[in-house]
Amino acid sequence: MQTYRQYCPVAKAHEILGDRWTMLIVRELVAGFSGFNDIARGLPGIPRSTLTDRLRRLEAHGIVARVPGDAKGHSYELTDAGRDLKAVLVAMGKWGAAWAFATPDPEDLDPGLLLWRMQNRLNLETLPPGRVTIAFDFRKGRKYRFWFVIGDGEASVCLTDPGYEIGLTVNADLSAFYQVWLGKMPLRRAVKAGLITLEGKPAFERAFPKWFLWSPAAAFVAEAAARRV
Repeated sequence: MQTYRQYCPVAKAHEILGDRWTMLIVRELVAGFSGFNDIARGLPGIPRSTLTDRLRRLEAHGIVARVPGDAKGHSYELTDAGRDLKAVLVAMGKWGAAWAFATPDPEDLDPGLLLWRMQNRLNLETLPPGRVTIAFDFRKGRKYRFWFVIGDGEASVCLTDPGYEIGLTVNADLSAFYQVWLGKMPLRRAVKAGLITLEGKPAFERAFPKWFLWSPAAAFVAEAAARRV
């Protein structure tokens, strides 16, 4: 481990948390993802060997604990020291929203990752009874189609047609939908501008905005945008 040879709490914290991917791993754990594969899924591009190394280092420093599981292995959970990092993530999110969050670059936009985030941010109290299948058609140079199946308070993202009746089709510019998800653009404005269209059962069209809790960072981004205005 690299050390700064400084007796300073900021330096000591950075020695543990300053490596690439480390705070994003903590972000995934704070968001409730505990399995190795689930953490990796939220971090496209991270080598599995790097994820293993970072988790081991977080465990060695008492930030993460391994929890024995079933035959599939173990999961990870934050210790008291790890849970205290939530305040650090909030502060980083607020700073990033205010000073480092311009229009998204195309390489930052991953439709599969976006739906993975949405899958875990359902607003259970607003979901209709039974099963609802949403077809998402995202435009990013070419069209990407996914199927989002909601039922029994859970959601699954399908890469192939599951064969269920489609209750709602969302056709969206991927950049615009990301900005809606992250609170940078209101859904109503994106729909009015033709960047997003909702087509399906009228009740589903009206209720769709309430089916998701949207990104945890949306509040920071909206607050930063309000201050700029």
